[in-house]
Amino acid sequence: MAKKEVKANLKMKIPAGKASAGPPVGSTLGQYGVNMMDFVTPFNEATKDMKGTVTAHITIFDDRSMDFRVVSQPTDDLIRQKLGIQKGSGRPNTEKLDKKLTDAQLTEIAEEKAKDMNADNVEAVKKMVAGTARSMGVEIAN
Repeated sequence: MAKKEVKANLKMKIPAGKASAGPPVGSTLGQYGVNMMDFVTPFNEATKDMKGTVTAHITIFDDRSMDFRVVSQPTDDLIRQKLGIQKGSGRPNTEKLDKKLTDAQLTEIAEEKAKDMNADNVEAVKKMVAGTARSMGVEIAN
């Protein structure tokens, strides 16, 4: 069987379980001639138990078929939710935020993100999450 040729690789941030044929899904997929309901229905079914905004990685093939995978909420969004802040520091190396991420919060985020990461254990994912927090100006409490 011949291998399908990839026409486009897309990333879209969509509220979990709430994709619709309207923008941004409809306008993005429509320009590739794809039936958007072939994406909307399976996406909503796959993400109905998730919360927040998820990232969909969509591969569109030249025969107008598609494949997608869903990645959970971005790490920086999870950190902001845990700390109850709107945004990270504009200058994270010099200006730190007054809120700190506890080890328990760090572990919770790492366990949630573990399925999306290419790491073997939660400790490795915790290091990745801590790096994201540092880049936002958030310190880790000991």
